[in-house]
Amino acid sequence: MDAIVGFLTSLNWANPSWDVFILLFFIVGALLYGLSLGRDRVIVIMVGIYMALAVVTNAPTLESLKFDVSLNENSIIRISVFLGVFIVLFFLLSRSGLLRTIGRSGAPGSWWQTIVFSILQVGLIISVTLNFLPKEMTQGLTDVTKTIFMSDRGRTAWLVLPILIMAIVPRQKEPIPRE
Repeated sequence: MDAIVGFLTSLNWANPSWDVFILLFFIVGALLYGLSLGRDRVIVIMVGIYMALAVVTNAPTLESLKFDVSLNENSIIRISVFLGVFIVLFFLLSRSGLLRTIGRSGAPGSWWQTIVFSILQVGLIISVTLNFLPKEMTQGLTDVTKTIFMSDRGRTAWLVLPILIMAIVPRQKEPIPRE
């Protein structure tokens, strides 16, 4: 906790670093974005992120594509492919039966569930994106950012926690039909 407080007090708002942008993206993304979409859509998007990550990191054909560009550009291509696959999957999943299955009641879900899932989703996106970048590009990040999003424990937490939370958070109750 002391490391996080130290990190927050060390931020230079006059000359912002990438850590400031990551922090702002995390806060704004988790709160405004998540609350505007609602719990069910956030969960569908999270499933899309997992699927895109599986495709980008495990598809042999994608690995065999060799681009005649520098390492940094290959990282950008990998991030672009990840985001492209994610966007395509988001549109496919949002039109599929998954959204109707997750949110049968049609209610948006409780606000605290929406915030928790939004935090987990935005953290997962940041972690995946930062870990696609080469080490040279992430050297300037603070130790707190590296620990939270890029360390083995941080990456594991962002990958596993959403699954655990989805498993233990109660489903919405279906409304009792009126006759």
